Amino acid sequence: DISATMNNEDPILERHFKGHKDVVTALDFSPNGKKLVSASLDHTIMIWNLHQQIRAYRFIGHTDAVNDVCFSPSGNLMASASRDRSVRLWIPNIRGDSTEFRAHLATVRSVHFSPDGQQLVTGSDDKTIKLWTVHRHKFVCSIPTHTNWVRCVRFSPDGRMLVSCADDKTVKLHDIQTASTLHSFADLRSSSNYVAFHPSGTCIAVANADNSVKVYDIRTRKLLQQYDTHSGPVHRLAFHPSGHILETCSADGTLKLLDLLEGRAIYTLHGHQGAVTCCGFSYNGEYFASGGRDKQVMVWKTNFKPVELCEGLEVTEEADHEQPLEVTVAVSPDDSVDEEQITNVQGRSEPETFHNYNTNKYKNTNGSAEEDTSTGLQQVKGSLQHIIAQLDTLTQTVVILEQRLSLAENKITELVNNQRNTH
Repeated sequence: DISATMNNEDPILERHFKGHKDVVTALDFSPNGKKLVSASLDHTIMIWNLHQQIRAYRFIGHTDAVNDVCFSPSGNLMASASRDRSVRLWIPNIRGDSTEFRAHLATVRSVHFSPDGQQLVTGSDDKTIKLWTVHRHKFVCSIPTHTNWVRCVRFSPDGRMLVSCADDKTVKLHDIQTASTLHSFADLRSSSNYVAFHPSGTCIAVANADNSVKVYDIRTRKLLQQYDTHSGPVHRLAFHPSGHILETCSADGTLKLLDLLEGRAIYTLHGHQGAVTCCGFSYNGEYFASGGRDKQVMVWKTNFKPVELCEGLEVTEEADHEQPLEVTVAVSPDDSVDEEQITNVQGRSEPETFHNYNTNKYKNTNGSAEEDTSTGLQQVKGSLQHIIAQLDTLTQTVVILEQRLSLAENKITELVNNQRNTH
């Protein structure tokens, strides 16, 4: 009986947004639930207003695909990670205030704020996980534990641990204090695309390329639940804030809502044309969103009954005898987007060396097609790209020097402490 967690109404499609020009890769609700940010292979992130018919904002700054995006816990910052090897911090306003830092030596796949908003964690194709301070973009430490591309890394709800997954077919737990790996879940048959902590912090869910979803208890390090309800690789997943429901999305074109207490899928949602690439719940759990290969973002109303926070999950056997309820929505196939409703915001900042940075404020409310036709600008653009490439090399050198400096500082502190102890 699913009435324990659901109202009589099925989830419904509340809004759908068009404006991205390529696959939507990630999305996140603002903490106050009024906005939604999405990232795309089209090099941009977009902010959508959920409760008012206000135009959308397209933030332009990255020079390649954006793989991940998230709001800070206070909602006053956004972070985005890109194939251009940078992480950008944005103030979500019309001025496009942003700062960029070169975080890795390869594509950055994942970015996430700590629960207190003071730190950022990033994961990259350079096989490392890195911690940074948000305030000064200061490099804290690197955790080089994976042997292949890091797909996703997330903070635990208490901010003491990290969970990561990579193309080396492992999911790993890390202690932030010691920057060490606590455990490696290595019984996966395939690589994993995404990992998330249960709101209680006692378990993790893993979205796998072999179409499965696995839930592990991080205390016993045992597999608690496994779901094989999708017929294509699972791209992303998200826990409802109550901890009772898990939302999953897949290359099979569907979203699923899994009841974790019953151990079964209760809804299959059809709406996107093609693969569903990202999903997430709002902070109060009233809404969830999905993005897809069809370049669209959909916002759904959950219609869940309020329930008490689930403190942890038990082992359940997946129930095969009850089929999930099917919800299918049709949206207009019209691909034309009213660009009048979208404001382009140009985020301008210079690559900087983590301590001192200037944020140039630049606002562009016109489309950039006219400017791009100018050959003079193209030449300037070419020169700038050459300068940026040189700056990249310098910045990467600075990262290495800063790492060495941190190690030297630690050694000096250690020696001073040892001397004090001997006296």
